[in-house]
Amino acid sequence: MLKLPKTIKMVITDFDGIMTDNSVYITDDGKSSRKINYKDVTGYFLLKRKGIDISIISGEKNGAIEMLKDLFELEEVHQRIWVKIDVLKEILKRHNLSQEEYVYIGDDINDMECLEYAKYKITVPNATDKVKNIDGIQMTEFCGGEGAFREVADCLTE
Repeated sequence: MLKLPKTIKMVITDFDGIMTDNSVYITDDGKSSRKINYKDVTGYFLLKRKGIDISIISGEKNGAIEMLKDLFELEEVHQRIWVKIDVLKEILKRHNLSQEEYVYIGDDINDMECLEYAKYKITVPNATDKVKNIDGIQMTEFCGGEGAFREVADCLTE
């Protein structure tokens, strides 16, 4: 069971491995796609309805992120970012957020600096071992792409 304070104003999340199961489907013509779980999409709705902002910092660029950006009018969407810590700090500064006011969700090595920096940090059971071993990290019950993001949203909105 996740424990997050009511002071959270923003959820800052990775995309692949959190909103997806980390799979990429590649068609014969070389195009790629990802599957996202509608429970997780509903998590975006629940957070926005509660007044909690959502930011995405992703190492990849894809259409699913663009869809969520447009659907939920997300202000902070950063794609093709490998070194994420600088972007995280810029978001915190722009929105004047303290360590008590955001949670970071990530699952792989390019999220480690952000997870180590954040006071409230969450990962998924199918994360890399290095991430799962970060001091103070909480883990969702559900894997990435199977309702993990919704689990965080439910924790903050119930």
